[in-house]
Amino acid sequence: MRDKVAIEVWDGWLRLFHWGLVAAVLISFYTTKTSGAPFLFPIEVHAQAGYLIIGLLVFRWLWGLLGSVYARFKTFLYLPVETVAYSQLLLKRRPGAYASHNPLGGWMVLLMLLSLSFQAVSGLFLSDDIFFQAPLYGVFGDGVGGQLRTLHQLNSDLLIILIGLHLAGLIAHRLLGEPLVAAMLVGTKRFRQQPVDARNEPYNVATLRLRAIGSLFIAAGVVLWLWF
Repeated sequence: MRDKVAIEVWDGWLRLFHWGLVAAVLISFYTTKTSGAPFLFPIEVHAQAGYLIIGLLVFRWLWGLLGSVYARFKTFLYLPVETVAYSQLLLKRRPGAYASHNPLGGWMVLLMLLSLSFQAVSGLFLSDDIFFQAPLYGVFGDGVGGQLRTLHQLNSDLLIILIGLHLAGLIAHRLLGEPLVAAMLVGTKRFRQQPVDARNEPYNVATLRLRAIGSLFIAAGVVLWLWF
């Protein structure tokens, strides 16, 4: 039996982002879809989780441009014709192996990032009319504020659907022999053959670390500005 090809796909910075985002989104949904116990003021915790989500997303957008090769958007966003071709192979249970996100997964990631970004940013303009006002509440007036509130609620439902599709995709790929959750924990994927998008692009560890620190500094600055 041929040895599997091991490729380090997800760098540590990306894995920290991913699991940090999972935690912040869970808190965000918990404090609005339930009573929010044991938090005394769930709406404030919801807002603080939103600030953290914005910081994480700032980092991810930057990392999608400056990060390691498999974290970059240009690596996993494919033309529509390539995405359709992959979808057809997937339906036949003969999809090619991808180190980074496959064509469908790549567009799903982009859609989730866009939806999360809108959700977090729109929340900055809202109020519960009782205890809490977001940092930018009232900037655009009551009319736009009301529209943003409606869109914020609708996008929340969209996010639940997207998260459900994401989880279904994880299960489907696990059944196809690709344990994506394990890869996001340890950073490495193993393949029976060289993946379609395999890259041998060298990178300087020190340069990548400086880019990560710079991106974190910007993201942290945004969170601190919002929080205080």
